[in-house]
Amino acid sequence: RLSCVRNNVWLACCGVVSAGLAVLSSFGLMLFCGVPFVVTVGNAPFLILGVGVDDMFIMIASWEQSSRKKEKSDVKSRLAETYAEAALSVTITTLTDVLAFFIGTWTAFPSVRSFCLYTGTAFVFCYIYTLTFFGAIIVLNHKREQGNRHWLTCMPVGVGKGQAEKSCLYNACCIGSCSGESSQTESEHPMSVFFKKYYGPFFTNKWVKVLVVLLYGVYLGGSIYGCIQIREGIDLRNLASDDSYIIPYYDDEDKYFSAYGPRVMVVITESVDYWNETVRLGIENCTENLE
Repeated sequence: RLSCVRNNVWLACCGVVSAGLAVLSSFGLMLFCGVPFVVTVGNAPFLILGVGVDDMFIMIASWEQSSRKKEKSDVKSRLAETYAEAALSVTITTLTDVLAFFIGTWTAFPSVRSFCLYTGTAFVFCYIYTLTFFGAIIVLNHKREQGNRHWLTCMPVGVGKGQAEKSCLYNACCIGSCSGESSQTESEHPMSVFFKKYYGPFFTNKWVKVLVVLLYGVYLGGSIYGCIQIREGIDLRNLASDDSYIIPYYDDEDKYFSAYGPRVMVVITESVDYWNETVRLGIENCTENLE
């Protein structure tokens, strides 16, 4: 927002910090429990950041809605209404994500199992921090706004006759308006206005509804066709970067050695006396018979 009081930059930063705390808590707990840390776990913070920021937007939007419904209500009532609106959405998204990743721990691949454990636990912590830490930050930010304090310095913003004599740049940075008048007035966000007045009515039109159903039918048909065509397996060359030496290695292997099939190896599981010539001859005999 253009207002130096209504601007919520620090609130957004704390939402990102909340996701970061979830990652630190999850990694710390898993390492304390002795769960192996593999390279793929390094991708987990990006997933947590995406979900954490999404939950942050839901919380802030619900808080803004409660401010328009109950302008004169106390902070407790507004926060209660915010949780009543936002907690359901946040809970459902977190629950599905946690369930998906914890189901992934049943896999036979240890690296995937570790990744799912770290990420699933991080989602749980992200949920906890969103409903506790970030909720508290929203209240503190509200108190800052009520005190008419600057978003960056948290110093009181005063608007008086002397303010008009200041430069336009000074007034814009300190009170949010070049005119010397405070721009703290509560207003509905332009994005909310767009969805309420234009996007919503457009999609409630009966012809648009028919079009949406037809498009979904096409999408569903394409998805079913894709599921039928998909084949199980993985091409190892897709796991390497384009300039890796692994790609030409696999290309040459397919070109020159694919006709020979997989390699067969023999493992001797018992302890044998390799220094004994008779034992060595027996092993060589076994190898020749296998060949």
